[in-house]
This record gives sequence, structure tokens and C-alpha cells, in this order.
Amino acid sequence: MKPTALASFILANTRLLKPPHCPEITLNLADEAVALWQLSAEELDQQGLPLPFWAFAWAGGQALARYLLDNPDLVSSKQVYDLASGSGIVAIAAKLAGASGVTAVDIDPYAIAAIELNARANGVSLLTLQSDIIGQPLQAEVLLVGDLFYEREIAEPLFTWLKQCQQAGILVLIGDPGRTYLPKEGLKELACYQIAVSRELEDQDIKVTRVWGLA
Repeated sequence: MKPTALASFILANTRLLKPPHCPEITLNLADEAVALWQLSAEELDQQGLPLPFWAFAWAGGQALARYLLDNPDLVSSKQVYDLASGSGIVAIAAKLAGASGVTAVDIDPYAIAAIELNARANGVSLLTLQSDIIGQPLQAEVLLVGDLFYEREIAEPLFTWLKQCQQAGILVLIGDPGRTYLPKEGLKELACYQIAVSRELEDQDIKVTRVWGLA
């Protein structure tokens, strides 16, 4: 599907909203999680596309974005990568916090289109990359990861790679609301937030969400 068609689908199924923990940022978000999930399952999955994680401000992303906005020195004047960027909330926060360059990475073409729409809505310029970069050498000073430890198949190679990135001198920051496969060791807590979330997505209204660095 062409980028214009992707953008049209996003704009038709979302509206501009401010995530509760990051009111400085405006995103194209879905009002009803289940309705868009079902639409995607019926229409988008026929093309082999993933479900629309880009349409929601997940707790880990909100926490990590909040942390960057409150601690801009972490990314100011630095080259930043945002892995599995989704809506682009973390990438946008990094740019608003003064990063010299931000690359938002996601495997989903709809996410890439959403990130570009959301970047324009916030008046920031960033790069997008549709790719799986886990395991690859990375030319960056900061690597940001929100809400990605939800599957064992992803979590184990991801954490190995994050440690390699840290050893290469990259600052690694993780936003996570207690996903099942977040490692129990090798992390240091940097911040903790109470994030309002959709009960449709998380089965609760508030998620205790932490920002972690690598120990």
C-alpha cells in the first residue's frame, strides 16, 4: 500500500489526542482499542501486517517520553534511535528534548506512516526506518526501547543486543510496565510513574511503569 493510503487509513481511524502523561505531545490515536483491533484483524491481517500498536500510547512509551522531557540532558545534541517506535511518542519526546537527530525504527509500515504524521503534528523533524535492527551494529549515542519485552522470542535476543550496544558506549533506556519477559537482573531503576491506560488494552486503569537503564 502506498504511503498516502497508509496515512489516509490512519487519519480515518484516529484523532489527535494528548497522552495523559505527556500532554506536551499530540498523537493520532484510536478512541476505541477493540474496534480498531478488529478492523485490523479483518482487513490488515489479510496482507500479513501486524496489529495496530501504533494507534495507542502504551505505558512504557509514555513513561520513557516523560523521562526524556524531564531530563533533556540525556539526549540533548545527541544522535538517538527509538526502537519499535509505534506511534513515535518516544522519538518525538527525544526531539523535543533537544536531540540533534532522531531515527524512529519500526517493522510496521503503518507505524512508519503514523510516526511521520505525528512528527508533523508536533512540529519536529526526524528520520524513520522500517527495519528489524536487533543484532545489528548501531551508530547512535542513545537507544530508546519502550514496551518491547512482551514476547520471549523478542526479549532474549533483544536484551543481549542491548547489552552489546551499552558495551559499545551507547546509553540504553527502557520504558516498561512490568511486561512478562523484562529481565529481572541487569537493570537499574531510574524512574517510576503511575500511567493512566486503556482498560481495553491493559485490563486496568493505571499501570506502574518504570524507566530502566542497564546496570
